[in-house]
Amino acid sequence: MEYTAEFERTPAMVRNQKAGLTRRKLLGHASGVAAFGPAFRLMDNATAAPAAPVNKFSAPSDLKITDMRAVTVAANYDYPIIRIDTNQGVYGYGEVFAAGVKGSALMLKAHLLGKNPLDIPGILRSIRNSAGQNFWNTGYGAVDIALHDIAGKVYGVPVWRLLGEKLRDKVLIYCDTTGHKDPKVYARRVARRKEQGFRFFKMDLYTSLVKDRPGAVEPRGVATEKGLGYLCEILAAGRDAIGWDTPLAADHFGPLNVNDSIRYARAFEPYHLAWAEDLIPECWLNWRGFKTITEATTTPVLTGEQAFGLEEGFRDLIDNYAVDLIHPDIVASGGLREIKRIADYAAAHGIPTVIHQPGSPIGQIASAHLAAVLTNFVSCEHHAADMPWWQDLVTKPAKPIINDGYVAVPNEPGLGVELNEAAVREHLRYPGYFEPTPMYNDFITSGFRRAGPWPHFDEEGNWCNCETY
Repeated sequence: MEYTAEFERTPAMVRNQKAGLTRRKLLGHASGVAAFGPAFRLMDNATAAPAAPVNKFSAPSDLKITDMRAVTVAANYDYPIIRIDTNQGVYGYGEVFAAGVKGSALMLKAHLLGKNPLDIPGILRSIRNSAGQNFWNTGYGAVDIALHDIAGKVYGVPVWRLLGEKLRDKVLIYCDTTGHKDPKVYARRVARRKEQGFRFFKMDLYTSLVKDRPGAVEPRGVATEKGLGYLCEILAAGRDAIGWDTPLAADHFGPLNVNDSIRYARAFEPYHLAWAEDLIPECWLNWRGFKTITEATTTPVLTGEQAFGLEEGFRDLIDNYAVDLIHPDIVASGGLREIKRIADYAAAHGIPTVIHQPGSPIGQIASAHLAAVLTNFVSCEHHAADMPWWQDLVTKPAKPIINDGYVAVPNEPGLGVELNEAAVREHLRYPGYFEPTPMYNDFITSGFRRAGPWPHFDEEGNWCNCETY
């Protein structure tokens, strides 16, 4: 099997710890190496595409947002896709978090109308407080992606060029696998992923997979020692199916507390996981719990998909070295601009970034643009391996979108994505293809906002329909 720097990074963490390095020493060493930048990094023969001419049909200074519309694609996790339109015919695609609702973005429409979409920082500042933790109100990230798509098209450059230096031409994908309580069946499913060309895998180890075995699960839904042994049988079967030299992660363990998580993580140590994911909830509140787990096991600990924002969701985790890897979601954690901030901050602390992405090709390609510029990147998720029509939702980029376990980073202006209207219409959750949304033209959500004049006596006692404060 061919290896890359991304392949080696996480397993090396476990090997180094077994060789006697502490986490603190390892992270300090990683920070020192990171300071030397590309001199110590495999670049995958990355090349920067020449900038295309500025779009002659667009006058950037006069560009204005005129509309936002949306569709929802029915999938394993529904894909709420948005389109932001402008007065010059340039539009941008974005995506609300998979399994979310398009209203999370549409509610922000009134805050965008009339603004220049090229003022990405200004627009995002004005709507930042709309974003929430735990996958709530992920429209912020959808807007971010759509604005970058527009800006890239207007300036004739790919989105990655708007974010930073291109460090890789292709992005390593990790593939999720559907679970099964029979270890042999689960192993066949994982092996099938390898036959499809994937190089990095994740197993969902639901504790419920062993609930029918006597004495395996406590009433609160957590595995007993006996149950952990059964879960490890499933894990071992998956490990054997893909090989012990292949990256494998695990997720979805159940309602664990800190002590439960330590038991699980220690039980997984012989299987050399790339990471154990989201062992406990709400990482933006419970970084101390994660730190306790991380310091108690050699199994690398990862979290972050439900957290938004560097300051709001990730800084405490990173500053306190509470996890081994961070896992921002391409939409829920804030979109391209915010995740670049988060990943750069983590890299300065020697903590690698994995991208959570269970969405449509729009989210997958947006993630590729972002991953192309991250200095300490491991892999990006794909969660549609059982949906052959997934890539039919777009006419661009070139197919296959995932080739030999990687996604190529587009060099066309914007995201380099165009929807296939016929395929999207075939898979709509609700009728209508980017129908008008006039019901969102007026403000339906806001912070403090002065709406206009009202009838009253002014400070001089005159009756007026005016504004005085």
